[in-house]
Amino acid sequence: MKLFAAGISHKTAPVELREQLAVKQPAIADLAFVLKCFGHLDEIVLLSTCNRVEIYGTTRQATGHIKSLLQLLCAEPRDLDRHIYLYEDAAAVRHLLRVAAGLDSMALGETEITGQIKNAYEIARNAGLTGRVLNRLFQRAFQATKEIRTRTGIGRGTVSIKSTAVELIGKRDLSRQSIMGTRRRRDGGELCSTSSKKGAQSIFISNRSFDRALDLATRCGGEAVCFGYCLFEMCDVDVVIAATSSAETILSCEDIENLMKARRNRPLLLIDLSVPRNIDPAVTGLDHVSLFNIDDLEAVARRGVQAREQELTACHQIIEAHVAALTEKLHTEEAQSPWRSAPRQLSTNIFIPQLT
Repeated sequence: MKLFAAGISHKTAPVELREQLAVKQPAIADLAFVLKCFGHLDEIVLLSTCNRVEIYGTTRQATGHIKSLLQLLCAEPRDLDRHIYLYEDAAAVRHLLRVAAGLDSMALGETEITGQIKNAYEIARNAGLTGRVLNRLFQRAFQATKEIRTRTGIGRGTVSIKSTAVELIGKRDLSRQSIMGTRRRRDGGELCSTSSKKGAQSIFISNRSFDRALDLATRCGGEAVCFGYCLFEMCDVDVVIAATSSAETILSCEDIENLMKARRNRPLLLIDLSVPRNIDPAVTGLDHVSLFNIDDLEAVARRGVQAREQELTACHQIIEAHVAALTEKLHTEEAQSPWRSAPRQLSTNIFIPQLT
């Protein structure tokens, strides 16, 4: 049985491509089931974040067709082959352990990815999509991550996307700044909350659900704004943070152009944490407007990386020990399994529903 990891990430594909493959949370289990059937997989976990879309799985077939599974997730026909990586067996184990520990992240050593992987694994496990191999693999990844966090300084300092965004905002005098967060996901809410603690003059929170906006605004000492009145309120704010799960553009170039006239060209900082992006990238052509998306924030995140890079040798040693232990255990169990069978013949009668 082959264990594999296949996907694209911020290292192999730009945000324009990653957003085409991004899978919304409610659809992950269903799409994973379709990929499992189409790819003739025994087990699967589908991971989709702002920075990566990955498939972890096992198969008793050759893995030559695995890259084509990612093509099924793409909203438009694209040649993805040069952007996709594929790892097998020990290399696949090593990759997951590196990703879970934050060693493959934009911000080296960030911790958010660990929770995202745990969530993806729980979705697959609860849907009955995992088995002996992936259960052992993901549990081992969480153990290795815990050991790395305990024994090394890889988590020292703050270099996550949210913290780098806060640093970007912090270059301004927060005591004079008003901040608006347009959100569905927690990223924007946490960023607004952090900014308020650092002395922002006022915080406005908007959400399609006014109750959610009101709840977060109460917790961060801000004010809730009806979603339909966002542009009106933006006349008086200096920083706008977009972090939603919407697949559509929320702020168009025309919207911002008209807004800047009403603001009399007072400088405006826009931070788009969403994938797909919520703010039209064309706004960068407007005077007095600054826009940063997730890829742009990578340059800021690099500032805290040097100290963490000194811990990489120790991290890699821990990972290699876990890779060796797990692969040996899996090989032993595979050799001793009484139900080992020959590879199954590919079926030609599989119905594949429309994915997009």
